[in-house]
Amino acid sequence: MSTPWDRIRGHWSSPTWLRTIHVTAGVPIALVSMAAILALGALSIALAWTVVVPLVALLILTWTVPLLTWLQRSRFAAFLGHGIPPVPRFPREGSPLRRLLLQGRSHSLWRQVAYHLAIGPLIGAVGFLSGAVAWSACLVAVIIAVQLLMAGGGWTASLPATAALALFVVVPWLLRGITALDAVAARTLLGPSVKDELARRVKTLRESRAEVIEAADAERRRIERDLHDGTQQRLVSLALNLGMARTAFTDLPEPARQVIARSHEEAKQALKELRDVVQGLHPAVLNDQGLDAALSGLAARAPFPVRLSVDVRERADPVIEAVAFFVVSEALTNVAKHARASEADVTVSRDADILRIVIRDDGCGGAEPTKGSGLRGLAQRAGSVDGTLRIDSPSGGPTTIEVELPCV
Repeated sequence: MSTPWDRIRGHWSSPTWLRTIHVTAGVPIALVSMAAILALGALSIALAWTVVVPLVALLILTWTVPLLTWLQRSRFAAFLGHGIPPVPRFPREGSPLRRLLLQGRSHSLWRQVAYHLAIGPLIGAVGFLSGAVAWSACLVAVIIAVQLLMAGGGWTASLPATAALALFVVVPWLLRGITALDAVAARTLLGPSVKDELARRVKTLRESRAEVIEAADAERRRIERDLHDGTQQRLVSLALNLGMARTAFTDLPEPARQVIARSHEEAKQALKELRDVVQGLHPAVLNDQGLDAALSGLAARAPFPVRLSVDVRERADPVIEAVAFFVVSEALTNVAKHARASEADVTVSRDADILRIVIRDDGCGGAEPTKGSGLRGLAQRAGSVDGTLRIDSPSGGPTTIEVELPCV
């Protein structure tokens, strides 16, 4: 069980001394920061009638402020152990002048300026003066108590001694409060804002999702290649051998010939189903010839007439093309299963960076995404690449599915 003396002694452990150094070190950094920013501001105001000087001042400011922020972040990390996350770097896009003007309008730059110019110096001055006064008062109380004891003051020396002991207890709390306030202000003004943090998380999630989609697409291609080059070739050989046996062994008993015939038909049916599976995984023609050829194969295999129009002059990302192919494939499958349609139209076009897919059928309508997994799967596939899906399917038809996918 800790005693009061242990708690007092714990007050004066290394964190207390580090807080003292932190407050003291903040004063020269604050003075340098204020001088640099005020000098640039005065220069810009004095020569505002020119264009070059304010731009040069802004350029120097965009170089100086991150350096001052790095010094403050290093101070917090060294003496308090507080890691303040860095502000996200400004994207290097556009001309240098445009980037400079955008940086000059950014909230993060002026939040840092507010700390270096006002909040940091204010907290530093209050902390330094409070610490200096508390330390001085403690030292004066100790000196007076010693002098009274040496002069034989007796009980009168206990008053300054008590004051000195109280200050020994109070000073660490004072330093802790000041540094905690400074840390909150620094995290708020020198670190990323809530908007920056959300943007960073969205970017991270988008990148990780893209990696997952690319990995899944690569795995589908591997499975398609293995089935095409391995299992499918063995089934072709088996069907060929059974066909040759069916033709050659005509003198076998009727039951044996029926077994060979059934086996031959089942091998051909299994080969057809395997080809359908391979096409559904990732058709090789999509990689080689693009959406037009791949969708033409889908339209040709549909159990109803499909009018196809593809106007894509520039190919999209392979992942986007794969999503577009599976959206059309799943939509035509749903039409065949549920719509009782006699025909369908598929239109694919690219407008700038948007790939637009429209699928119409003359079926019975009444399609609801909440009632079937097929339409939910379409929405999930489109949403996996930040695409959108809209369905217009009144009762009695017709049904129109419109999908927009970003090409990059």
